[in-house]
Amino acid sequence: MTVEFAVAAALFAGVLFYAVLGGADFGSGFHDLTAGGARRGAEVRTLIDYSIGPVWEANHVWLIYVLVTWWTGFPETFAAAMTTLYVPLVLALVGIVLRGASFAFRKFSETLWQARLFGVVFAMSSVLAPFFLGTIAGSIASGRVPAGGNGDPWSSWINPTSLFTGAISVGTCAFLAGTFLTADAARRGEAALAQRLRVRSLVVGAATGAVVFAALIPIEHDAPTLWEGLIGRAAPVMALSALGGIATLVLLWRRRFGIARLTAVVAVAAVMAGWGIGQYPWVLVDEVTIAEAAGAPATMQGLLVAVGIAAVVVGPALAYLFYLTQSPQWNGESQEHAQAGRGHWSDRLED
Repeated sequence: MTVEFAVAAALFAGVLFYAVLGGADFGSGFHDLTAGGARRGAEVRTLIDYSIGPVWEANHVWLIYVLVTWWTGFPETFAAAMTTLYVPLVLALVGIVLRGASFAFRKFSETLWQARLFGVVFAMSSVLAPFFLGTIAGSIASGRVPAGGNGDPWSSWINPTSLFTGAISVGTCAFLAGTFLTADAARRGEAALAQRLRVRSLVVGAATGAVVFAALIPIEHDAPTLWEGLIGRAAPVMALSALGGIATLVLLWRRRFGIARLTAVVAVAAVMAGWGIGQYPWVLVDEVTIAEAAGAPATMQGLLVAVGIAAVVVGPALAYLFYLTQSPQWNGESQEHAQAGRGHWSDRLED
């Protein structure tokens, strides 16, 4: 294994973590958006607040990790992507910032119209951010980012592969979040809410699977290099993703919510891994390979040392955070918070 490949693998591991953990956070916005009016959607929105509240900021650590590793390890390709895809990058960044601010402000809104305003901003930006991030991945995978940068700022991401990738990104986030929220509702004894989210997740999962298969048609002609990789070396991983998605739907149907969360993670992680394997060995498809894009050897070695230190220091802390949010003590406190949250929504409705 070369040092360039090791850094690229560490970089892509961050992409996988962000897709799964950050994706579940983004997907909660879809369910917030489609929860219904203030009264009907109160239960769903309260569950979202207390399910993602402790972890949503921590999950964005992975985005920072990916960007820093990319510009340090493969600086010329980073510059090429930034100067070509600045439109979707800025839109995704605006979505992330507005999403975080609105999520925080909504909790402390004193009136219903304020809560609705911040809720709409939170929900819409939670859908738009993963869409634009998906179009960026599609642009790179379809070979539309030139090695010298400054590619077309519009056609680079407004094309069949990028738009389908954006739609798939939104769908997988919503499916993953729905599965997690369903399990959370069931674990807290909210059977009616769990049933409601279960139906939503089944519909979203089936729709996302249909979009994934539909995307294969334009990708074959629009991104031939990626297509060859997907039907070649990445085929087993893509098959695993399909099996994971089907298993999740079956488990949701049978109300095995705890196990469904694991298979949903497998499905999303595998489809992302399939994209990475299908694109290998390119950083910018048809333009620059991993070996060609790598920075100075000393820089790459230093990056690996930094990644190792981060894995030892940050990894256990994040794991402990997620462990705490799944502990019985947290679940008991969340029940009390949920009752208070629903009361807070009721107070604003009366106002």
